Amino acid sequence: MSYRSMARTLPVVAHDWALFLDVDGTLLDFVADPATAQVPRELRDTLARLSTALGGALAIVSGRSILDLDRLFAPLRLPLAGQHGAEARRDEQVRIFAPPSHALQHILAPIEAFAEREAALRIERKGLSVAIHYRGAEGARDALRALLDRAMAEYGSEYQLLASHLAFDVRPRAVNKGVALDWFMDASPFSGRVPIFIGDDRTDEDGFAAALAHGGHAIKVGARGESVAPWNLAGPRELRSWLERSLAALEAKS
Repeated sequence: MSYRSMARTLPVVAHDWALFLDVDGTLLDFVADPATAQVPRELRDTLARLSTALGGALAIVSGRSILDLDRLFAPLRLPLAGQHGAEARRDEQVRIFAPPSHALQHILAPIEAFAEREAALRIERKGLSVAIHYRGAEGARDALRALLDRAMAEYGSEYQLLASHLAFDVRPRAVNKGVALDWFMDASPFSGRVPIFIGDDRTDEDGFAAALAHGGHAIKVGARGESVAPWNLAGPRELRSWLERSLAALEAKS
């Protein structure tokens, strides 16, 4: 089935759904430097109104930190899960799912030395996790992966290495986006609703699986690849359009 036909068969958001949205590659198109990404005013408005229409049951679940997400979506103050589920916030209650570990710095030590020779590499420290971006240094990917594999073998028993879009993520092994979704679903305004998880890459698969386990739905944005998500949208633009159509339908019924 083509992406276009998938978009036609995907229903609009229902009043009893809870939305869980990834950011980069999902709500927003990828940019060369994630620090320069911006949320358009129209998208912030759509998210704010959708949150209201869903009684507050809309959360952002991202690899970015909560601090960075608050900056990106300001002035909105949404429920958030950051660092691939290592931290989460609902009703101003913050939950840290994995304590900081000195092992992360040991894993990073050879990567920092390698980055001194590869100027295009960028190490994004988030507190509980780290992302190593190699956009502009694609030729160094294999050497970077080999260094990470060796460091993880020696120090990474508490961590998991994930490949994402032109980056590698090192996150606490005990957490993922599905754990964060479960935590949200335990309390109002999410409990009792149908969860919908929307993401674009491998780091979102745990969120997809958790939403499906709760009797909800999962939407993969972009190239489908191997995924448990039953539904697809072609890219962030198509997702933003679907959210706008959903908002119009929800507000028309209110």
